[in-house]
Amino acid sequence: MSIESPKYEVLFKAGDFETRQYNPYIVAETVVDGDFESASSAGFRKLAGYIFGGNTSKQKIAMTAPVGMEQNKSEKIAMTAPVGQEQKGSKFVITFTMPSSYNLESLPVPKDKDVVLKAIPEKTYASIRFSGTWSKVRYEEHLALLNKWIDERHYEKLGDPNYARYNPPWTLWFMRRNEILIEIKKP
Repeated sequence: MSIESPKYEVLFKAGDFETRQYNPYIVAETVVDGDFESASSAGFRKLAGYIFGGNTSKQKIAMTAPVGMEQNKSEKIAMTAPVGQEQKGSKFVITFTMPSSYNLESLPVPKDKDVVLKAIPEKTYASIRFSGTWSKVRYEEHLALLNKWIDERHYEKLGDPNYARYNPPWTLWFMRRNEILIEIKKP
């Protein structure tokens, strides 16, 4: 089963590390309180609500109802990958990448005021890929490795780490694709 994810070009690869040039893409995001694990779950639920119909479609609907009757049709949006998690102070920003068939004008409007749509411009990232369980300990271990790799290459960091998860929770731990991405100045 193929799930869409943002398009990028690999600029450099060394084992599990890469520098990548990402094309622009759109995300739905929400900001949540909580610790590393609980924030992820809370944000995921809000964003899943949006893509599974918690929205108002912008598609034109043929006139079938009596005049004056409002039609607030929702729209299901395909699941994509990754689910992103980025810490901002004491809160976490959780994101879902939107399918490339949409633009900001065509995406349904979120019904939940805590869900916002955002265009992400072209960016360059340093990344590390790893499999296994989703835990703060594993995240911190791999973040330390990525930071060391970035520092050894004298890349200039431009953003905070983003923990990207590509698989549903029922995926066997050894088959999961996890990544940490940090925006850098293009080398």
